[in-house]
Amino acid sequence: MNGKATRIELLSLRTPQMRAFHLSWMAFFVCFFAWFACAPLMPVLKGEFHLTPAQIANINIAAVAVTILVRLVIGPMCDRFGPRKTYTALLALGAIPVLGVALARNYETFLVFRLLIGAVGASFVITQYHTSVMFAPNVVGTANAASAGWGNAGGGVAQGAMPLLLAAVLMLGVDHALGWRLALLVPGVLMLAMAALYWRYAQDCPQGNYAELRARGIAIDGGKKGGWDSFRAASANYRVWLLFITYGACFGVELFIHNVAASYYVDRFGLSLGSAGMAAASFGLLALFARALGGWLSDKVARRRGLDARTTLLFVLILGEGLGLLWFAHADHFALALAAMLAFGLFTHMACGATYALVPFIDRKALGGVAGIIGAGGNVGAVAAGFLLKGLGNLQLTLSVLGLVAVGAALCAIAIRFSADHKASEQALYDNALAN
Repeated sequence: MNGKATRIELLSLRTPQMRAFHLSWMAFFVCFFAWFACAPLMPVLKGEFHLTPAQIANINIAAVAVTILVRLVIGPMCDRFGPRKTYTALLALGAIPVLGVALARNYETFLVFRLLIGAVGASFVITQYHTSVMFAPNVVGTANAASAGWGNAGGGVAQGAMPLLLAAVLMLGVDHALGWRLALLVPGVLMLAMAALYWRYAQDCPQGNYAELRARGIAIDGGKKGGWDSFRAASANYRVWLLFITYGACFGVELFIHNVAASYYVDRFGLSLGSAGMAAASFGLLALFARALGGWLSDKVARRRGLDARTTLLFVLILGEGLGLLWFAHADHFALALAAMLAFGLFTHMACGATYALVPFIDRKALGGVAGIIGAGGNVGAVAAGFLLKGLGNLQLTLSVLGLVAVGAALCAIAIRFSADHKASEQALYDNALAN
């Protein structure tokens, strides 16, 4: 398996595989924290900029729209330049709009910075790419899901931490107009610090960095002929587009809920900003274990029943997400709404983990393209949900429609099939990993 790790040693940093695992989820965590730092402060920002419902909808759409394009590009960039250089560049450049949003003086400038901040959401693709090239088939699902889940938790932490950070700044005697700006500087500084760590301690694959390996004449799967060949190969694979839809149904819903949950609890149930932020944070914090659980289950069922079992599991999880989302949409009391959100959130995060537990097996020679296109599907789903809310003008109705869409999208998972030769090849790699 070209030096890929066959075990996950969580307490170890001595191997390049485990350094990549920990650095990738921490970088992803910081990026997601920065991406969603504005969301729990929207009730404050709404008053600061005198935002209308339509403008708030535009901001929510902008937050995830540009990520579609960047995710499509970032996968082939990983194939071409390697995940180390790509992640460092994204962290350093992404910190610019994150810091800049604190300087916004009106709706228009805030909207532009919010749009640019969406680029950091492409960090997910690099995280999944890096763990995919570092871990063998018997544990790659768990590695992908755990790194993504712990990184994803940054969105949930932002929901609970940003109101507390704002409160701490206000306790120092700073007024609201300056307080939220100071609070939003924190994630930008964290991104710059993480960029330095990634450049210093990460490497592209078990053998070293791509540039050095190519200089020695060593071929690299996926990045052998350049990133765009990887993208073209991935875009010609129908399985990629089916997973594009399913990921839109699970991760797209996750992004949408991150952006609207706090405001939903304030408007529908009359919660305070702090209480609503904590309730919304509980959804994001499920990623701490639920994504990893989805990937772990995918690895387990594959060990017993082969590659097709991964697609069956994904179908079950997305179906459960859709049914739980319908329950959440029709919950009339806060306690029921919270219970429903935790239930459908569990299925949502597990489905995200199960999706990227399947990604490394779609086309090993086009891994960057596959990861990028499917990752972009999540943001397409979030943008579509944002436009749906803007068109319907009713969040409860929007959630109901999204629940029905998720149920339908589950059928895409069950439609994914692999040839006998493909399954035999993957099984041989799997057996070799277990033998090691």
